Amino acid sequence: MTNPTDSIEFASLLCSRLCHDLLSPVGALNNGLELMADETDPEMRERCLDLLGESARTSANKLKFFRLAFGSAGGFGDAVPPHEARVAIEGMFATAGRVKLGWMVEEQLLDKLAAKILLNLALIAGDALVRGGQLDIGTETRPGVIEIVVRAEGPKVVLDPDLRAALAGTLPIEGLASRTAAAWMIRQLVLEAKGDIALSPPGEPVLLFGASIPERRPG
Repeated sequence: MTNPTDSIEFASLLCSRLCHDLLSPVGALNNGLELMADETDPEMRERCLDLLGESARTSANKLKFFRLAFGSAGGFGDAVPPHEARVAIEGMFATAGRVKLGWMVEEQLLDKLAAKILLNLALIAGDALVRGGQLDIGTETRPGVIEIVVRAEGPKVVLDPDLRAALAGTLPIEGLASRTAAAWMIRQLVLEAKGDIALSPPGEPVLLFGASIPERRPG
């Protein structure tokens, strides 16, 4: 990518990420329907229906998450109820049983920017839990500042070096791709808001992200 500030080109990277994540569950839906068309055994048809239901739920959960994490969260006004963010994260990770979610967000409403940062950091941290584990998310509002903390701990925590570089601001332009677009976007949003972003050093057993942004009261 030659110009990371080109909105159309960057949007195409996010779309590529979205399509990549949706391809598997949507493809499973298509395969299940094809099996159903040729299957006559009642037990096998019931199994196909179970698989179709699981794929449909996975697709819906991913779309719900990406709507809040990448989109404008239309329908929520200037702020997002924390419950919506929690349900979206649980749909991406916790429902499979591999990741346990710790939720320490007591705000009545989350500024849309804070919600977007929280969701994307949670996505990166959750993906790093390759063998499952604990994903803890918390926010704290101090005078004029919103603090966001995301912590991931498990048997094997792996953060892609390019994702780390994108969050740290050291990723070269040629390294910006669909898999690094969300991390790059979050860093840019935090910096544009005159905030700060931090992450734990490589090799630590626990992955820790932190972001602080000026508080913007919902209007």
